[in-house]
Amino acid sequence: MTTRTRTRALIAGDTALADFTERLFGHLPRADQRRWARVYLQGLLTTPGKKSVRRLAASVTESPTASQSLQQFINASPWDWDPARTELLRWVEERHSVRAWTVGQVCFPKRGEHSVGVHRRFDPVAGRMVNCQLGFCLFLSLDGMSVPVDWRLALPEAWVADPVLRRRARISPRAVHQAPEALVLELVDSIAARTSSARPPVVADLSRLGSAAALIAVLGRRGQDFLVSVPPTLAVRAAALTQGGDPARTPGRGGSTAGDFARLGNTSHPYAVPLAGRDRGPQRQCIHSALVRLPEGDSAGRGAQQIYRLFGERGPGRPGVRGGQGGGPVWLTNMTRHRMDDLLHLVRAAGRSRAVLGSLAEEFGLLDFEGRSFPGWHHHMTLMSAAYAYAHAVRERGELGRRSA
Repeated sequence: MTTRTRTRALIAGDTALADFTERLFGHLPRADQRRWARVYLQGLLTTPGKKSVRRLAASVTESPTASQSLQQFINASPWDWDPARTELLRWVEERHSVRAWTVGQVCFPKRGEHSVGVHRRFDPVAGRMVNCQLGFCLFLSLDGMSVPVDWRLALPEAWVADPVLRRRARISPRAVHQAPEALVLELVDSIAARTSSARPPVVADLSRLGSAAALIAVLGRRGQDFLVSVPPTLAVRAAALTQGGDPARTPGRGGSTAGDFARLGNTSHPYAVPLAGRDRGPQRQCIHSALVRLPEGDSAGRGAQQIYRLFGERGPGRPGVRGGQGGGPVWLTNMTRHRMDDLLHLVRAAGRSRAVLGSLAEEFGLLDFEGRSFPGWHHHMTLMSAAYAYAHAVRERGELGRRSA
């Protein structure tokens, strides 16, 4: 029996699912809403293959009207998803120490033009223009795993400016067009307001964001520790620390790009685990790093004193750096006094979050939502995140049971 099949068997006979559902969705005012939340969760957890509403309903109940009722619950029922996400956050925090808040980006391919927020954009993964939705997810990165707890959907200006589109997709009056970097910051602000734990570092891939520097500056001004992947073309200036701990310019180095500094970094750090967490087996690699500043800080008051560590991976026998133009990631952090091993641990957390997105697509219906409404998208993402967290809890219980047997 495979791990996935064993997990489905455990869930099918798991009475604790009702308690989990009640905790996350107990705020729903009607008993039938809470019941359909449990049906949807159980369907996501046990239905193999595509997670359409029809298949989810058929896998859990024999009622001929279940599919219609479940569709109504997800796409039309006006329930608030924020309380459920807050409870999911607290449920995870009660069971694990959170090492980082990791932000991931998802492209949802779509065929038509009616799904909320759908638009054409270039997808670097596919290498071409695609018709899609663009979403952002915040993960709690734990020891060895990551759990999604909050989501944002990018709404192009055409969708928020057209009253017909807004009404048809039931877009909230509070929802406005925001640049991707603003959505990332909103995710961070939202979880910071709800968490009962100390703020961990923010880990995010900003390499495809045009205003990465502006977001970095905001996080720094707020005193938020961060480690972010930046575009190799990001403009930076050399900096160093004096003996007294104050920033100072590095002689002979003018303005340049993040990719250049990753290639010419003045400090080398050998290590035995691939930077991006790829499963290639232990091998000797080298991190080149340098202390830098953003040019915008030169005339920005407090920003003039902000320095960062920038680093990228250099492999054996290669003349270039994987963090250079067209290569692998270049990382920037304000945690300049942390050991490189600690920073690489956070980099691997980002790799795990990317792997979780693949698992969500394969096992939990990340790309299978068929509705067109703004609330429906958020409802599906909330229930899918809850299903993923619960499945891992069941696997942990099952693993503990086998070890103690």
